[in-house]
Amino acid sequence: MWRYRSWDVPQIPAENPQTQKAITKSGLQHLAPPPPAPGAPCSEPERHIRSIVDWSESATYGEHIWFETNVSGDFCYVGEQYCVAKMLQKSVSRRKCAACKIVVHTPCIEQLEKINFRCKPSFRESGSRNVREPTFVRHHWVHRRRQDGKCRHCGKGFQQKFTFHSKEIVAISCSWCKQAYHSKVSCFMLQQIEEPCSLGVHAAVVIPPTWILRARRPQNTLKASKKKKRASFKRKSSKKGPEEGRWRPFIIRPTPSPLMKPLLVFVNPKSGGNQGAKIIQSFLWYLNPRQVFDLSQGGPKEALEMYRKVHNLRILACGGDGTVGWILSTLDQLRLKPPPPVAILPLGTGNDLARTLNWGGGYTDEPVSKILSHVEEGNVVQLDRWDLHVEPNPEAGPEERDEGATDRLPLDVFNNYFSLGFDAHVTLEFHESREANPEKFNSRFRNKMFYAGTAFSDFLMGSSKDLAKHIRVVCDGTDLTPKIQDLKPQCIVFLNIPRYCAGTMPWGHPGEHHDFEPQRHDDGYLEVIGFTMTSLAALQVGGHGERLTQCREVVLTTSKAIPVQVDGEPCKLAASRIHIALRNQATMVQKVKRRSATPLHSDQQPVPEQLRIQVSRVSMHDYEALHYDKEQLKEASVPLGTVVVPGDSDLELCRAHIERLQQEPEGAGAKSLTCQTLSPKWCFLDATTASRFYRIDRAQEHLNYVTEIAQDEIYILDPELLGASARPDLPTPTSPLPTSPCSPTPRSLPGDAVPPKGEELVEAAKRNDFCKLQELHRAGGDLMHRDDRSRTLLHHAVSTGSKEVVRYLLDHAPPEILDAVEENGETCLHQAAALGQRTICHYIVEAGASLMKTDQQGDTPRQRAEKAQDTELAAYLENRQHYQMIQREDQETAV
Repeated sequence: MWRYRSWDVPQIPAENPQTQKAITKSGLQHLAPPPPAPGAPCSEPERHIRSIVDWSESATYGEHIWFETNVSGDFCYVGEQYCVAKMLQKSVSRRKCAACKIVVHTPCIEQLEKINFRCKPSFRESGSRNVREPTFVRHHWVHRRRQDGKCRHCGKGFQQKFTFHSKEIVAISCSWCKQAYHSKVSCFMLQQIEEPCSLGVHAAVVIPPTWILRARRPQNTLKASKKKKRASFKRKSSKKGPEEGRWRPFIIRPTPSPLMKPLLVFVNPKSGGNQGAKIIQSFLWYLNPRQVFDLSQGGPKEALEMYRKVHNLRILACGGDGTVGWILSTLDQLRLKPPPPVAILPLGTGNDLARTLNWGGGYTDEPVSKILSHVEEGNVVQLDRWDLHVEPNPEAGPEERDEGATDRLPLDVFNNYFSLGFDAHVTLEFHESREANPEKFNSRFRNKMFYAGTAFSDFLMGSSKDLAKHIRVVCDGTDLTPKIQDLKPQCIVFLNIPRYCAGTMPWGHPGEHHDFEPQRHDDGYLEVIGFTMTSLAALQVGGHGERLTQCREVVLTTSKAIPVQVDGEPCKLAASRIHIALRNQATMVQKVKRRSATPLHSDQQPVPEQLRIQVSRVSMHDYEALHYDKEQLKEASVPLGTVVVPGDSDLELCRAHIERLQQEPEGAGAKSLTCQTLSPKWCFLDATTASRFYRIDRAQEHLNYVTEIAQDEIYILDPELLGASARPDLPTPTSPLPTSPCSPTPRSLPGDAVPPKGEELVEAAKRNDFCKLQELHRAGGDLMHRDDRSRTLLHHAVSTGSKEVVRYLLDHAPPEILDAVEENGETCLHQAAALGQRTICHYIVEAGASLMKTDQQGDTPRQRAEKAQDTELAAYLENRQHYQMIQREDQETAV
């Protein structure tokens, strides 16, 4: 008879044979006789660890995909009894599976194999033994000690266990469809757990593991009767090309359905700092791991070739515009019919193509689940792509030759723009400097400073002022050279999309074109625009260049070496003749406007003519500190006022009302409640459609309705607003300020008055006597007093958990108190982290305390929180520590 363990099974009587049978079918494969007690840990644990999907023929069925993690609050999944780390009684590293989200100690990974707990299977075996294998997907049940949401059976929430030593399983959830049940017979076992899994809300884009088969390698020894067939197969394969004829360990056999839009995700981990590497893990959780690809592991060609026969296939390119161009060029090479449409998750810096297709100027923190929904619902549109054919200019004399010039362009096709002159020269200088000294270009601030300096230097030198003298431009047979020579531009852009230079609109906004047609990305026309230094400067504040023409074909002739760039890739091109013509049209996915929060029932209420909505703003400090708690973030927000907008307003219209809010006179319908004005960088927060708040890119405001992101109150994020913890004038629900009418500033003492003793201040801090401490301070007490163990008043206030006293000391004591250490080397932040005091930690961090200081054991505050098994606090401190390091680096660069 099996032994059931409390750490990996529901509390179910073991003697019930029907129960055993149901559990066996449910997918809980680790229900088996307990493994023997672990011996010494494996000397080579790394050989069991994979952080990427294995596509070789030796791939393991149900193999986990491990990433390093610091979630020390989650117990090792193999259980306390079989945990190698517990046997060793020392702290070891932990790993988290991105596909099923279990956490284990690194040495315990092989224990998972012994208890036969595998990850959700991403493929199925082929062969005669699997002929009758069902074509549906089974649930993959995993035990959870923490679970959000509600039980699918009883509808009640899951009791969260936040105690440091909780071993109780609270839920069982499926890592495919994300359904969760209470870990008890009345909820979990009454369900038809052996029924097929629905694959969840994103089933339309998930590629089922039943479509992916592991192929058997052909036998090396063939009978004579089969040699002829093999030769025939080779001849047929040679006609298909080397890619189609080559044997692969995995083959795709899709089951087409008109409702499905299977998705391939390509992530460039080098884009957007570290965003690409982190976002891969989220996609592995929501999708089949074998539909998510890291572009640094060989590019997109192999995956596209493998999935070429999948009907209704869509592609999500996670990276910059260069990543998108790479994928589109690969699709051209493979000649897929029909070509799959490409959506964009912008992780780069410029992201002009992503802005054009409504995907925004950069990824912030939108939930991956929302992104998948947008990709599924997006409209399919066309994008013009243009060929660049270059040949040397035979008329250029030998004196015009430049040894540093090249006769080839970095790309022979462009999707966004082709330009020459000033902007290309600045980009070329940046690229050459970065290649020579890559260590000097490791922060965005530093890159921007270099760009600005190079642009200013180039402006003073006037290196592009004579551009018009050395070029000849013929568009659709019309020579524009005289017009260009009159304009004397320092930059000429051949533009395919409306956006350029990180979001500007050089052709002008719709309605400003006058003698020209509105700009489109699918009309087969290029826009030719000239820029002087004046119009280039005005471009960043809403201006535009000189509109020269719209054409289908361009012949550009240069008489000397000139800097050019193709979709951001620069070079110095020798005197050449460049022919630009339409190549083809790529199929893209455009993000659409939708009302996801509006009820779709037959009894839905009509949209009201007007909405009266309270506006509250959130500081960046509070947003980063309280992102894990929606309610606390709402309470930390600052009321701004009330706006009245039409019921069908989008966020662009709502923005105009909010910006006029503080300009309303007294007695007006919309009146501001605060005197602090909004900064120019504020943005909307979605407070309703996800489990947490997330930012909405300004370029996407026209795609979102007010009713979609807010109900009775709309929240905005203002990065220049002081956090609630940093503003002594604002009461917060977690730590209300005292209502004492006396002034907090210390009064001047008479000549014969004696300042209060330091022991009195220490005693007031220990007793949490805020009024006494304030009175002693007004009487001249020294807030920097230390006791005989070098502990400050802030140390004592933290040890008693007094939020009021902590706030008072942070507001009125010198800044040196933040990083003051006691005898054992602990700062007040070390102490608060060890005690799990989240709010107090937030106060101290936002006041400017260092997160890099270590105590005598060499621990930072984050490591103290990990030892206290407070994972959320540790994650917050890690986030702020990383931000603090970047901020200090940028400040050093500025100096």
